[in-house]
Amino acid sequence: MKQTHRITIQASAKDNRKHTSKIWQMEPVSLPALSRVALCGGTHGNEMSGVYLVRELQRQKLEKAGSATLTTVISNPRAVQVCKRYTDTDLNRCFTDAILSSPVTDATPYEVRRAQELNTLLGPKGNVGAMDLLCDLHNTTANMGLSLISYSVQDWVIMHIYRQIQRKITSAPVRFIVLDLPLADAYSQDSLGKHGFSIEVGPQPHGVVRADIFNIMKEAVDQTLDWVQCFNSGCAFEGGEVDNVYTFVKSVYYPRDPETNQIAAAIHPQLQDRDFCLLHPGDPMFLMFSGEILKYEGEEVLHPFFVNECAYYEKSIAFHLARKMTVTIPPLQVKRD
Repeated sequence: MKQTHRITIQASAKDNRKHTSKIWQMEPVSLPALSRVALCGGTHGNEMSGVYLVRELQRQKLEKAGSATLTTVISNPRAVQVCKRYTDTDLNRCFTDAILSSPVTDATPYEVRRAQELNTLLGPKGNVGAMDLLCDLHNTTANMGLSLISYSVQDWVIMHIYRQIQRKITSAPVRFIVLDLPLADAYSQDSLGKHGFSIEVGPQPHGVVRADIFNIMKEAVDQTLDWVQCFNSGCAFEGGEVDNVYTFVKSVYYPRDPETNQIAAAIHPQLQDRDFCLLHPGDPMFLMFSGEILKYEGEEVLHPFFVNECAYYEKSIAFHLARKMTVTIPPLQVKRD
């Protein structure tokens, strides 16, 4: 049974957050030009597509994307150098307001220091001086295809970029994941920009680069920069429905041995590699190392993603669950002075 929820969002210059249950003609929205764009790779030092893509852009000395100034950054150079996700703590969890404003001491982890440096370079977060658009590049070991991740479906710039990528790229399934957190609690690097999102492409093992995955990421970046140039030059983008939008519901954790506290099961073969499939009550989730099958006992049919992500083992997270939506977005064009 297909499970899709429809959200229509009323948009105007004064209020773009009011929800209504009816689909109706939405007012056009005008937003400022995106004059400063940042592309970041290596936030996790072993996710290699973003590292090599940013390095290539730097090798080409690419500093403009049409009318926009382009800043390219290797976010966690220490972790990239040793090909690890991080050295002290996960950099991509260090961009909350609380961490960015915390005092620095001799005991402060490297990634917290680096987050504050990046906030100075690319932000400040929530400030008028922040980058107009920030795109952070990631890989996953999960079978996620091409996924955009952001904190709101009410950021019209990001939703229109997503629709362009979805329409133009056919080499992988394209989806949008919304985390729905307030800006102060947004923990990832993309939250530093006025508009920000992460590109997540997989499956790719950590520490290696695959040509097909690299090319999908490059396609998504190229489409993003093309959209920015078109927007800045005055193109008017039509409104309408955007599908394959998933909102985070909860995390599912690996079962553990009560005596040793060690993980006691693997993802069931019927779930492995089936990110964004429908998970019904009674479907197999885990295959215990003892041979027992653990089934999904939730009441709601949901969509698993980040299934068996390598980096989440330290958190004991087996996968996340999401609810699928269709979102209606307004027409959009650049605001002229």
